[in-house]
Amino acid sequence: MPRGQRKYNDEFKNTIVELYNYGKSLAELSSEYGISKSTISGWLKKQNQ
Repeated sequence: MPRGQRKYNDEFKNTIVELYNYGKSLAELSSEYGISKSTISGWLKKQNQ
């Protein structure tokens, strides 16, 4: 695994996706949880497949 990359479990990913679906913005989630917007976007795309 590349240096600095964290592994998130599925439960955490689903929680972030749910928060987004309930109205939190990518910027808010990124700031609150320290996750990049692109990472969250990837989780959203996977969930919508």
